[in-house]
Amino acid sequence: MKLSPRSSRWPWMMLPARTLLFIAFQALFAVGFWLAGSAEAWEASADWWPISATLANLACMALLIGLFKGEGKRYQDIFRIQRQSLKGDLLVMLGIVILFGPVGYLPGIFIASWLYGDAQAPLDLFLRPLPMWAAVISLVIWPVTQGLAELPTYFGYSMPRLEGQTGRAWLAVALASGFLAIQHVALPLLFDGRFMTWRALMFLPFAFMVGILLHWRPRLLPYLVIVHILIDAATAAALLSVAY
Repeated sequence: MKLSPRSSRWPWMMLPARTLLFIAFQALFAVGFWLAGSAEAWEASADWWPISATLANLACMALLIGLFKGEGKRYQDIFRIQRQSLKGDLLVMLGIVILFGPVGYLPGIFIASWLYGDAQAPLDLFLRPLPMWAAVISLVIWPVTQGLAELPTYFGYSMPRLEGQTGRAWLAVALASGFLAIQHVALPLLFDGRFMTWRALMFLPFAFMVGILLHWRPRLLPYLVIVHILIDAATAAALLSVAY
C-alpha cells in the first residue's frame, strides 16, 4: 500500500524519531553495563554515544528507505546532484560555508560561557573517552551515517511533507529545524540541566539557517550532506585525543 505524503502521520512521527532512537540505543548500552555490574551504568553508556548514534542512524536510514518506497520513490534519489545547476550551486555552497561556519561554531562557545563560565567545561562532558578501536570505528562510520540520516530526515523527508499537509512553509521549517536542534540533547543524554540546555541551544541558529536554505533551494541537500559528514568527521577525530 502506498503512503500519501498529504495524509500520512509519518512526517510528524519522524520529527522526534531520531531523538527517541538515540535514547533507546543509549539505554541498551546502559542495560548492558548494568548487567555487567556497573554502579554507574547510564554514565558509562554515555561514553559510547558515537556507537549508539551510529546504530540509531542505521535504523533511521532503514525507516527512510521504507517510507520513500511506500510513496513509490527512492531514498537515494534525494542525494542526486543536478548537473545542470552544478556550477551555480557550488558557488552558493562556497558562500554558505563561509557564512555558516561562525553560525555553527560560535553559539556553542557563547552558550557554554554563559552557562558554565568556561567554554571548555561542557566539551569535557561531550568528548568522552572510548577504547581506541571504538574511537577509530566512530571516526569511520559515525560521520557518514549521521550525514546520510540527519538532514535527509528533517529536510529531505519531513519538511516538504509537513508543508504540503499544513500549507504553512514557516511551520514546516520551524518544526524540522527545531527538532534537528533538540535532538542533540540525546547525544549523549546526560541528566544535567546545564549540559542539556547547551546541547539544545548550541545548534539552534544553524539549524534554522539550514532549514531556510533547503526550503529555498532543496537541491543543495547533497552538498550539505557532504559538508555535514566532514564536520562530524572533525568531531570524531577529536574523540581520538581522549581515547585509551
